[in-house]
Amino acid sequence: MPTMETEKSNTSRAEELKQLANEAFKGHKYSQAIDLYTQAIELNSENAVYWANRAFAHTKLEEYGSAIQDATKAIEIDSKYSKGYYRRGAAYLAMGKFKDALKDFQQVKKLCPNDPDATKKLKECEKAVMKLKFEEAISVPESQRRSVADFIDYHTVGSGPGSSYVSTKVTAVSAAAALMAVLVVYMGTKAATAVAAAALAALMMVLLTFRWARYNDTKNRTLELEVEPQYTGARIEGDVVTLDFVKKMLDDFKNQKNLHKRYAYQVVLQTREMLRALPSLVDIVVPEGKHFTVCGDVHGQFYDLLNIFELNGFPSEDNPYLFNGDFVDRGSFSLEVILTLFAFKCMCPSAIYLARGNHESKSMNKIYGFEGEVRSKLSETFVELFAEVFCCLPLAHVINGKVFVVHGGLFSVDGVKLSDIRTIDRFCEPPEEGLMCELLWSDPQPQPGRGPSKRGVGLSFGADITKRFLQENNLDLVVRSHEVKDEGYEIEHDGKLITVFSAPNYCDQMGNKGAFIRFEAPDMKPNVVTFSAVPHPDVKPMAYANNFLRMFS
Repeated sequence: MPTMETEKSNTSRAEELKQLANEAFKGHKYSQAIDLYTQAIELNSENAVYWANRAFAHTKLEEYGSAIQDATKAIEIDSKYSKGYYRRGAAYLAMGKFKDALKDFQQVKKLCPNDPDATKKLKECEKAVMKLKFEEAISVPESQRRSVADFIDYHTVGSGPGSSYVSTKVTAVSAAAALMAVLVVYMGTKAATAVAAAALAALMMVLLTFRWARYNDTKNRTLELEVEPQYTGARIEGDVVTLDFVKKMLDDFKNQKNLHKRYAYQVVLQTREMLRALPSLVDIVVPEGKHFTVCGDVHGQFYDLLNIFELNGFPSEDNPYLFNGDFVDRGSFSLEVILTLFAFKCMCPSAIYLARGNHESKSMNKIYGFEGEVRSKLSETFVELFAEVFCCLPLAHVINGKVFVVHGGLFSVDGVKLSDIRTIDRFCEPPEEGLMCELLWSDPQPQPGRGPSKRGVGLSFGADITKRFLQENNLDLVVRSHEVKDEGYEIEHDGKLITVFSAPNYCDQMGNKGAFIRFEAPDMKPNVVTFSAVPHPDVKPMAYANNFLRMFS
């Protein structure tokens, strides 16, 4: 039994550790802060503040599953501690679980009825949930959907479906969201729901009638998509994307000039055709004496992407790259990044390989900025088009039969073979479980076996899982991305797994280096190159993100 004096000493030491953790947090040293909060919890596990603070640090590291667990523990200790609900609601929000987030923010409002910040966040959350409900109500069954690419010919445009095409669903949802924003303010949530539902039904009838007439009038008529005489940006002559075009486009992007929609359509649609033809697991052969470069997450950090090319050369047949997912979101130059990667793919398909990450999905793009950025810089049609193209991205690559490259990690079951990955039907939004989900979301852990995901999606897997997967598939190494690392990379699992992350000073605050890996054939030993962040224009990360999420950034 601990004495009263010991308990007092433990409580005092726990407070000291909490203060040290707070200082580490302020310095953006979130892993260190988590360690210190953990030590404080070990000395005094009944203090709700420690759990809520650690939840906040987990959120900063995108460990939303762990954040939810800690915040829930804080609530269990003190059911009237508003920050417990606040932290859990923020984590749910970051995972796109708006309905769960709403419940927590309603509780925050109940506990702090006069807090204007709580009121503001609750209203934003209510809007997000209502918009989600409308989207679910008018969603089209998968069997009835047509590809938006079927309506687009980058040679033509007009009043028919083309560069100005906006789907009925998108129009309805946008109108409904705007209507709800007004009604919630003036009528309250419940009354607004009833009125908006009736208005939406009428709106849908009008839109469907309009769309049918519009289609019949224009289905056989198109107009030339003319590039305005005053446009001075990059141009594609004919159907061939050249290095000269790519260089001119990059110069324009550096000066924050947009690519004309006509050429953006061409690049995206040509890339779509190439990606659709690929299997879910792509085999890459690097000839003897040649090299191959693997990059991790870029996350919309366009100027750091240019720095990679400065350090390692442009992609080409003799200088091929694999970019291992999470090209977009968070960074506010995501459109420039994805068009650059796609343009190189069009220029020379064997110069660049692209893998899907967990952020190449509608749910992530809606929250973390890519959707808003595309809508701002191009159009609504491109939002839908990119969502379709992301579903065409391969899920994994094998280099020279020895190096397995995937965005996230390994699996919740043993015995998964490369042939199982090849047969995954990837042409969909990522599911919440199964092989595809785990390829995109899982993370390594230091302890053996498997454990729950700190992100709340996928799982954590140990060195024994990695070793067994490699042995069963006659592989030597797993390369994955998905996690920010202080040095830009980390070697784990007895040297059998490397994490590579290519977005230095992630989100302008993490202070990490970036890295890429060069492999030389035939030995295929990894050579890691690290680099620091470079300056970029004064556009903050998350500038186009979901308005509610920006409140917590």
